Amino acid sequence: MNFGLMLQDLEELVVCESFSADHQAVARSADVVAGQGFRRLGAHPETIVIDGVSHLRWTFGTPRVLLLGHHDTVWPIGSLREHPWSVADGVARGPGVFDMKAGLVQIFHALAALPSLDGVCVLVTGDEELGAPTSRALIEGAARGCAAAFVTEASADGGALKTARKGMSAYQITVHGRAAHAGLEPQAGANAAVELAHQIIALGAMGDGATTVTPTVLSGGTTTNTVPALASVSVDVRVPTSERQKLVDEQVRALTSRLAGTRLLVSGGPNRPPLEAASSARLFELACRIAEDLGMPPLRGVAVGGVSDGNLTAGVGCPTLDGLGAVGGGAHAAHEHTLVTEMPGRTRLLTELVRAVLG
Repeated sequence: MNFGLMLQDLEELVVCESFSADHQAVARSADVVAGQGFRRLGAHPETIVIDGVSHLRWTFGTPRVLLLGHHDTVWPIGSLREHPWSVADGVARGPGVFDMKAGLVQIFHALAALPSLDGVCVLVTGDEELGAPTSRALIEGAARGCAAAFVTEASADGGALKTARKGMSAYQITVHGRAAHAGLEPQAGANAAVELAHQIIALGAMGDGATTVTPTVLSGGTTTNTVPALASVSVDVRVPTSERQKLVDEQVRALTSRLAGTRLLVSGGPNRPPLEAASSARLFELACRIAEDLGMPPLRGVAVGGVSDGNLTAGVGCPTLDGLGAVGGGAHAAHEHTLVTEMPGRTRLLTELVRAVLG
């Protein structure tokens, strides 16, 4: 691995800002990623634009291995002024350097070390940070029929691979009540805020530790002297298994109002299925054997609550190993950073994983 070239490629990606909500910025970033992929892989990608969002796909023969990443970030355009690209003492900093532009560099350099790319598909999406609204079908289609999906999202703490991810569901609970003057005749109203409080308590009871049901954004009421006729809450659900996701969905949809004159409207539902440990088990065992052969420290695998596009590949039945990207920390935060000295080793690991599955 040419460490100097890897650093050059990482700088090139980081200084091209790619805020998810800015389609023009994402398009510029796609051009840069495409050029970098061409230099390392010797092939131009398909550029797939869906609802204004730019995605890239390289396909070599009939795919058996999918390498998956994204080039969009959560950082608004102009973030480089406050968080400029830098490398000091083996630490690279800059918007998206950890989540997940280092992972893209590692994909290209890992594949460049293979004698043949026959059987490989590389998919780099442009809306992962938004929940993959335009790329979900691309991801699921690419994963179907593959023997493995390797996701180069950033690692967990200390470089641990992500062997399980919770599934996610998102709901909006809206209560319709009846307005009335809070001083003159409150009894004539039906208080949507009080009804919503009952529902929030009911939602909290659905969690069991491993499953979390978290009310987040609340809204309601119009003026301080009016009984609220409308109130709502957003609900974030994280589940370890598909069965649990289905059960919570049934419970949320079975909610009923408690106060006379109020009614509930439930919208939303499951967004991403869990990446269960069974989906990654064999690939993680393979990674551990390869790491030992390469003289790397023993690998660790962890389960995390955050979701990624790896949830989608696992959801269609493709064995999936996630967290193969950068070692560092601070995703989405001012202290985002990548330990660049770890990049060559992680890249070699990815090369050998692809080689083993293809072989």
